[in-house]
Amino acid sequence: MRNFFSSGLFIFTFSLLILVSCVSSDERLERKAAAIHAEILTLDSHVDTPLMLTREGFDISKRNDPREGGGKLDFPRMEEGGLDAVFFAVFLGQGSLNPEAYAQAHDRALHIFDLIHQAIDKNQEVAELALTPDDAYRLRDEGRRAIYIGNENAYPIGMDLGLLQTYYDLGSRYMGLSHTRHNQICDASTDNDPPLHNGLSDFGVEVVKELNRLGMMVDVSHISDQAFYDVLEVSKAPVIASHSSARAICDHPRNLDDDMIIALAENGGVLQLCILSAYVKEMEPSPKRQAAFEELREKWNNFQDLTDEEMDQARNEWWAINRKYPAPLAYVSDIVDHLDHVVNLVGIDYVGIGTDFDGGGALKDCYDVSELGNITLEMVRRGYTKEEVEKVWSGNFMRVFSETEEVARAMQGR
Repeated sequence: MRNFFSSGLFIFTFSLLILVSCVSSDERLERKAAAIHAEILTLDSHVDTPLMLTREGFDISKRNDPREGGGKLDFPRMEEGGLDAVFFAVFLGQGSLNPEAYAQAHDRALHIFDLIHQAIDKNQEVAELALTPDDAYRLRDEGRRAIYIGNENAYPIGMDLGLLQTYYDLGSRYMGLSHTRHNQICDASTDNDPPLHNGLSDFGVEVVKELNRLGMMVDVSHISDQAFYDVLEVSKAPVIASHSSARAICDHPRNLDDDMIIALAENGGVLQLCILSAYVKEMEPSPKRQAAFEELREKWNNFQDLTDEEMDQARNEWWAINRKYPAPLAYVSDIVDHLDHVVNLVGIDYVGIGTDFDGGGALKDCYDVSELGNITLEMVRRGYTKEEVEKVWSGNFMRVFSETEEVARAMQGR
């Protein structure tokens, strides 16, 4: 009996030690990841939160509920998620290619810039408009958030290169050349119509050159594969894909295939991984959700040539469908699969994070900005070092940002 008792006690004690050891190991990993996340500069290269600024009742200074129409980002949740810097997108959907439509889109772009500036001005104690790479590091040391601006879709410049200077002066530091449809500058990756230009238009070539001269990063997310290669031929500066992922992991035209990723790395650019689940992993189809959105697009002319009031109503109906038929979501581990693929293909120096929060970006375990630390945790779990994690979260993007400024100084003779 004593031997049986002794053996049972030994087994129980040994099992308990193993359990405690496992728990402690997980806790150590979580503490390590949290410490890294707190120490490095974290930057998200693309969110559509300015769309939330147009909504009545949304206050970016307060903590909002993302599951009750409160969006994915505000200043309190940025602090919770340890996000130091972010690019707010000045997004305009595609309209008609004529002077009247260009003028209307430009006016709307100016309105969005104004909303961003107002939000920052009202919250100077926690945030500031950032214009250079150094600003992010300074503001982090001050305990404030760096708010950068980028343009999503160059459509609002019409045929006026001078408007690029206007947007630069308002704070924009990158320009996405198109959105979901072909425009006057280039073809888009997701337009079902035949190409307009077979890549960049002649005007698009001049746009890329002017962006280089100004020191605005060229954003190749959303553009067609041929336009992508055209940009790399024209640009003297490295380029960014502000919110795209790897096509080899998820076969979607918004993602970059392996040849494009290799070419981007040879250009010195950076692929900022997007966490919009449809670009992360092939998801189970939802016929009711798909039908509802198709009906909405038909009702609102595919969101083209709408007044401000019509666009607000269309967005509200869009969010209502999202609540009624929630999108299936991928997981953090799925987006880190994209990271692993890019790193294995071209190395650690050409990849970052651009969530597309408030533009569709969300994962099951990274639903809003407050949960960004889960991405760092998964990286650490897979063996990425602090130096590698920092490159992904900000170092690679800031290198491209700085090199773009250097090219501009050389072109301007400064």
